[in-house]
Amino acid sequence: MLLKYRSDYQKIAMGLLSLLPTFKDWDRLQRELTWYQSDDSRRLYLWKDDHDDFAGAVGTEVQGDYLIVRLVTLTPDQDLTENTWQMLDQLATALPDKRLMGTLTTAKIIAKWEYQHGQSHAQRSTTDSGQ
Repeated sequence: MLLKYRSDYQKIAMGLLSLLPTFKDWDRLQRELTWYQSDDSRRLYLWKDDHDDFAGAVGTEVQGDYLIVRLVTLTPDQDLTENTWQMLDQLATALPDKRLMGTLTTAKIIAKWEYQHGQSHAQRSTTDSGQ
């Protein structure tokens, strides 16, 4: 289950984000959390596994018709493809009018998720450049 980040989840979010190499530095981690909170188009979600434990996080930003997936992380014991797909499925369900897109860091994850769901690049509309 995806939950929108709230300030009372700060320690949990920091622990999950610190699993990513980019956020090993405390100041960088604090800036990232502030960045998500500073604009309504940005959102950090925390993901709970089947045992109701926080086990992942996904950072997003809305840009027009797209939901840009900026980061995806899971705890080492939950770092499974099916859990990543679950998080992305839940995002797509929560925002059905937005198309999930990746950054340079997350593009491969999104492409594999789309392929898994039968939305290969060949099936995109002709007005979509795929970028």
